[in-house]
Amino acid sequence: MILYHASNVEVSNIDLSKCTKYKDFGQGFYMTSFKQQAYEWSMKVVKRFRFGKPVINIYEFNEKYDDLKTISFTEPDDKWAIFVINNRNRDFLNHNDELSNHDNKYDLVHGLVANDDISAILDTFLMGILPLSEISKVLIYKQLNDQYSFHTQKAVSHLKFLRSEAV
Repeated sequence: MILYHASNVEVSNIDLSKCTKYKDFGQGFYMTSFKQQAYEWSMKVVKRFRFGKPVINIYEFNEKYDDLKTISFTEPDDKWAIFVINNRNRDFLNHNDELSNHDNKYDLVHGLVANDDISAILDTFLMGILPLSEISKVLIYKQLNDQYSFHTQKAVSHLKFLRSEAV
């Protein structure tokens, strides 16, 4: 499978220590199977960091990963919402919770992207306006793309850098 990583630089060697904390699935190296999504994200990365040029890094992902501890979210259900909320929460302390990856208990996480539109819906839950049971009902009509996050060197070893493309 081909996966894309959006950046403002070529990333031929993945350094997990440089990955941002408190993202949807925890600190990890994030990719997508949608090239257009990577293109749009690369523009945002350049805008946010104010240097470099939009770059899409292209990897081959070896899908034979029985050796990895994984979790996958194919629907915007309650478990996915809580997982994203927990991982984004800087004050979350229950790292043993199966719906948290602060401790990188999962080598690889695959699921839906909680973009800005989705974040607003999750915020309504956190403010007590929208009950958890209603999140999946609201999100079922949203166009949600995928993301793969690699959290350990063991997971990264399943990736092969192919090339980068300037956008």
